[in-house]
Amino acid sequence: MSWGTELWDQFDNLDKHTQWGIDFLERYAKFVKERLEIEQNYAKQLRNLVKKYCPKRSKDEEPRFTSCLSFYSILNELNDYAGQREVVAEEMAHKVYGELLKYSQDLKAERKYHLQEGRKAQQHLDHCWKQMDNSKRKFERECREAEKSQVTYERLDNDINATKSEVEKAKAQFYLRTHMADESKNEYAAQLQNFNAEQWKHFNNAIPHIFKNLQDMDQRRTVKLGETYRSFAESERRVIPIISKCLEGMVCAAKAVDDRKDSAIVVESFKSGFDPPGDFPFEDFSQNLSRTGSDGTISNTPKGDRDGGPGSRSDPKHPMSRTKNKLWLFGKKPKAPSLEDFSHLPPEQRRKKLLQRIDELNKELQKEMDQRDALNKMKDVYEKNPQMGDPNSLQPKISETICNMEKLRSEIHKNETWLSEVEGKQSSRGDRRHSADNHHHTPQGRESPEGSYTDDTSQEHHTPHHRPSPARPGPPNPDPHEFDDEFDDDDPLPVIGHCKALYSFDGKNEGTLVMAEDEVLYIIEEDKGDGWTRARKQSGEEGYVPTSYVEITLEKNSKGAVTYI
Repeated sequence: MSWGTELWDQFDNLDKHTQWGIDFLERYAKFVKERLEIEQNYAKQLRNLVKKYCPKRSKDEEPRFTSCLSFYSILNELNDYAGQREVVAEEMAHKVYGELLKYSQDLKAERKYHLQEGRKAQQHLDHCWKQMDNSKRKFERECREAEKSQVTYERLDNDINATKSEVEKAKAQFYLRTHMADESKNEYAAQLQNFNAEQWKHFNNAIPHIFKNLQDMDQRRTVKLGETYRSFAESERRVIPIISKCLEGMVCAAKAVDDRKDSAIVVESFKSGFDPPGDFPFEDFSQNLSRTGSDGTISNTPKGDRDGGPGSRSDPKHPMSRTKNKLWLFGKKPKAPSLEDFSHLPPEQRRKKLLQRIDELNKELQKEMDQRDALNKMKDVYEKNPQMGDPNSLQPKISETICNMEKLRSEIHKNETWLSEVEGKQSSRGDRRHSADNHHHTPQGRESPEGSYTDDTSQEHHTPHHRPSPARPGPPNPDPHEFDDEFDDDDPLPVIGHCKALYSFDGKNEGTLVMAEDEVLYIIEEDKGDGWTRARKQSGEEGYVPTSYVEITLEKNSKGAVTYI
């Protein structure tokens, strides 16, 4: 249906309707703006959340647990999800909100033009009507004047007392007014005909054309709203596949969590490489008792022989023995912190660090070798084509690269030496433990208090029932070559507390201290996390004892505790 034919007399209502249509379009544009601001804020908050929970540590300190890696994968997927929300906001801003704002401005200008054309046509018709109405009023006025002049003329013509000049004057006035009335009549007829023609053109041509343009404008506005509604939905639908991939990535990350692998990583991360402690030997406290030779159960063998021969027990007064008591539990105790060879770490952790460093050095060496090869090729090109460059200009760089390669090879060799020492210690420690286990479980006999084996079960001494002792930390297995750089001084460390032995300890390894149950010792150095505490007997003998074997009481405000890294 056409507005021009059906609504020819509704100009004011169409003016209001088109204004309402533009207002509605701008209201929808405001809705889209607020909607995309919600998307922008949502994406921003998601990115801030991801940034807050992302690890801020270096790559080496990153946890390798599958639960952590899966969580970081979820954070990455969530970050991508936030990016898709930003894409939605951007699509809405450009393809919906921006289009609506531009179209609204164009629509306002077009509406203004059509309404101005309609008002001009209405004003022209009003002007024609006024001209016609003026000519009509003039014709009416002239007719009344002619009628008055006619009455005057007839009255004077019938009056016998009127002079001839008065009659002639009235007659002339009557003829004049009649002529003027005829002219007004003709003018009125012409203006009326013109007005009717203009009115026909106004309501049959001008107004229908203007209303048709307004109708087209309003229909285009409606179509534009439908398109923007669709674009609004499409901006969401286009990112759904990518968002689905993000969610699938989160599900895959959840499936990647492996409790067994995480447990294996814990073992790999904290495994020290030390061997578990062996069984406690029988301690015979009746060796100093004098028995008759007929008893036959207790040997008069000197204590030193029973412990494994002379020299097996350290004499605290002997300078070498005193020096050995000061040895670091897992090697030599450095005078200053030394991190280059990772000697402060347990063997297994030290081996891993050395392997990692060797791998990094090999990568750097490969880079230097590639750079050297590239420089040599460039030098060959310069030698064949001197116009491209001077080959001698590359020699300093080649020399520097070769020097760097030599340094890296030296570093690799040094670290490989340390690595071979660590692996050699671990293998020798495993061999010694295997040998000790085989010796301890010899089926042919039992161990006597003197340390020998006998098949005579009648001479077996029963061990008193003591409370079970906890597991000991790994025994020290120092490299004999590491004892060359021992402490430079023999000044005793200050006492920082005392301890009471809860269990007996054999102290077979070098650097450890023999103690009996309930024996009281002086503490001269606290446990540094390796499970050993340095103690001193009242006789002056020093060494390390398992921390879990003693009950420690530290002196308040004690000084002299030495910490080694």
